[in-house]
Amino acid sequence: MLIVMETGVTDDRVASVVRAIEEKGLKAHPIPGSLRTAIGITGNQGPLDPAEFEMLPGVAQAIPVTQPFKLVSREVKREDTVIEVSGRKIGGDAFCVIAGPCAVESERQTIEVAKRVKAAGAHFLRGGAFKPRTSPYSFQGLGAEGLELLSRARKETGLPIVTEALDTDTVDLVAEHADVIQIGARNMQNFSLLRKVGRTRRPVMLKRGMSATIDELLMSAEYIAAEGNYSIFLCERGVRTFSNHTRNTLDLSAVPAVKRLSHLPMIVDPSHGTGKRDQVTPLARAAAAVGADGIMVEVHDQPERALSDGPQALYPDQFDALMKDIKAIASLVGRTI
Repeated sequence: MLIVMETGVTDDRVASVVRAIEEKGLKAHPIPGSLRTAIGITGNQGPLDPAEFEMLPGVAQAIPVTQPFKLVSREVKREDTVIEVSGRKIGGDAFCVIAGPCAVESERQTIEVAKRVKAAGAHFLRGGAFKPRTSPYSFQGLGAEGLELLSRARKETGLPIVTEALDTDTVDLVAEHADVIQIGARNMQNFSLLRKVGRTRRPVMLKRGMSATIDELLMSAEYIAAEGNYSIFLCERGVRTFSNHTRNTLDLSAVPAVKRLSHLPMIVDPSHGTGKRDQVTPLARAAAAVGADGIMVEVHDQPERALSDGPQALYPDQFDALMKDIKAIASLVGRTI
C-alpha cells in the first residue's frame, strides 16, 4: 500500500499518519517528494483496505501496490532516486564513474591507481579488501589491512570508497571505512547480509546475481529498503549463459527494464561483464548510451601482475581514453560527468 499525502501537508500530519500505520502493527516508510510526501506500508500479510487510511487527516489517496517489491517500485516513487555521497551524485542527470583495482594488494598499488583514476575524472575508488573467489586457494584479499589502505587512498585523493562486505560478521568493519558498501553477485540473495547492510544506513551497491532475474534483483533490494535504508543503487555485471567468448554475458537490456520498474539508479560493470580487457571500453560506451547511471571499471597499473582479475583490468592510459569517450557520450544523452 502507498499512502499519498496532500500537497503542502505538515510534518506533524505526516508523523500522525505514520503513528496510525504503526499502531496497526505495520511498518511505515515516509518517502519525501518534490511536491508531496508518500508513505509506503510493509509488513501486511494480506491486502489492506484503502478506506482505512484515506479517512486519516492529510491523506489524499491510498493506492494498492501491485509489484511484489514495494519500496523500490516505480509505483511507490515516480521520481528517480538520486543518492549523494560526499558531494558525488548517483542517479538523476549525473553519470558516475567508479574505478580502481579489483583487489587491494599494497599501499603503493592502491594509492597510485587512485591518483590515476582521480586525475582522469573518476568519482569513486573501488577496491576489494575481502575477495570472494571461486577457488579457496586464490588470493582472498588483505581484509582489515586492505580497508586501512583504502582509507589512506581516500585521504590522499578525496575519492569516496566502494568496497565489498562478504558476510554479516564483516559488515560493521566495512561500514567504518567504506562510503558505499558493495554486495557482490554471489551474495545477492544472502538475505541476512542484506538485512544487516540495510540497518547500517550506508549507501549500498547491489550487484545482480549470476543467474538472477530482474524481479529477483529488485526483491533483494527490497530486503535492504525494508530495514529503512533507501540509499540503494543496482549494478548489472553480466549473467551466466552458454556463450564462451566472454566471462559473462553483459545484459544491457536490464538497464531500461529496471528503470521501467524501479526508481533506483542502475550502473553497469563491463569488467566483470566481459572478463576481457579489449571488450571493456566498447561495452562501457554502450552502457552510457543505453541510459545507465554510471559504470564501474577495474583499473590496475600492472594488470599482468594483478592478484585478482588482471585480464579484465584496464591500464591507466586506457582508462584515460575511456573517460574521454564517456564524457562525449554522456553529453549526447543529457548526462553530466
